[in-house]
This record gives sequence, C-alpha cells and structure tokens, in this order.
Amino acid sequence: MSNYTHILMAVDFDKSGEQILAKALDIAELNNAKLSMLHVVEYTPPVDYANDPMTINWDINDNEMLEQAKKSLQKFSKQHSLKNVDLSVEFGRPKHVISQFVKDHVCDLVIIGSHGRHGISLLLGSTASAVLHAMPCDILTLKMED
Repeated sequence: MSNYTHILMAVDFDKSGEQILAKALDIAELNNAKLSMLHVVEYTPPVDYANDPMTINWDINDNEMLEQAKKSLQKFSKQHSLKNVDLSVEFGRPKHVISQFVKDHVCDLVIIGSHGRHGISLLLGSTASAVLHAMPCDILTLKMED
C-alpha cells in the first residue's frame, strides 16, 4: 500500500457514512495523512410528464441546498468529534466534482461507498463506478452492508 498524504472521503449522508468514516480515519492515521470530506449536491429536476417541461417552474434555490448540505456535513463532523478534517460541499455531478477536487487539492486516495443493486451499477453503484473511472489517483470503494 502506498503512503498516502491526502485522503478524500466522499460523503452522501446515508447510513454508510459511519463505515466509510471508520475506514477513512484508520487509513489517514496509518499514513499520517490529511483527511478531507466532500459532499456533492446533485440537483436533478423533477420530471412532470403531465405538463410541458418548458412550463415547469425549475426555480430551486441552489444556495439554500448548499447551505443545508454544509450544515449536515458540519453536524456529521461534530457527531464524530472530528478535528483537523477539511469539510467541503460543492454543487454539480459527483463524478466531475470529485475528480476536480482531487486534482485541485492533490489527493492521492479517494474513499467512497458503493451500494448499487441494479443493472450495470450492480458491480459498484452508479456514482462509485463513475468516480472510479474518472480518478487520477487510487480509489477505495467500500461495499456497504444493508
């Protein structure tokens, strides 16, 4: 195993966060590495087949969604008494945002959970699979237990 210097943990606020955090903290401690946590707010507009999509009000406050996600990440960090962990929330597609974060912050390991159960996503999960192929560094995909 490489000596990692900066580990990125992708957070999505489901129950798998506990398992991912435990592994991320262990690896960060073993490597004396910096740990960052990133949550990506991905907005998918609702589909309304009964109305013309061009007449639907798509006005959702992006800033409000980001602020709520920041509060959730801070709460998660406080619940686990995390110290010296960089917390980030960004808006966009997880595959692109995580990849850009890794490049911008020189991360050498990404830790992400996987719990996809259908179609091609059965192997890794749709987000984990997309992230895996976009990373310029090592990625640890943890299989989440139900």
